[in-house]
Amino acid sequence: MRDWLPRIAIGLLSLGYPLAVYFMLQYGGAASVAWLLLPIALLHGVRALRGQRSGWWWLLACVVLTGWSWVQQSAIGVKFYPVVISAGLLLVFGWSLWFPPTVVERLARLKEPDLPPSGVAYTRNVTRIWCGYFIVNGVIATATVFAEDWVWTLYNGFISYLLMGLLFAGEWLFRQYYRSQRND
Repeated sequence: MRDWLPRIAIGLLSLGYPLAVYFMLQYGGAASVAWLLLPIALLHGVRALRGQRSGWWWLLACVVLTGWSWVQQSAIGVKFYPVVISAGLLLVFGWSLWFPPTVVERLARLKEPDLPPSGVAYTRNVTRIWCGYFIVNGVIATATVFAEDWVWTLYNGFISYLLMGLLFAGEWLFRQYYRSQRND
């Protein structure tokens, strides 16, 4: 199995996760929803066994959240998964601000290996913006954990993705303008 295959599977499962939780709560009850994180946990376990250290942390988070929901016979634990994702991404992006190159700079260098200093500064600012997004998203996702199931599903299964897409698109448009003005 290739290294990217578990990541793609985790991403696809995570995209559908809010809807799966919602339908399980409607038709299976709180006790059955606890098991929804197990496929994601197993894929993180595969990543961990293949030498990716972050896989162990994600595996542990999934197991803790699943256990919390199972022991409490409540959906609260599994509803915290989007919060944990935002916190984890905030840590990764924030860590890269303290220990460069930033995540966004690394991605930019895939396309442009000789990134000029102005590009490095720009990617650092974009990384800060993403950190802000992950903070705001995490706070809202936390608030929705305690809201009605449809509110949690709407935000974590649609609105947060929409906001993320708008941020991607807005940054791309701004970058085109920025580059045209600077001629970098």
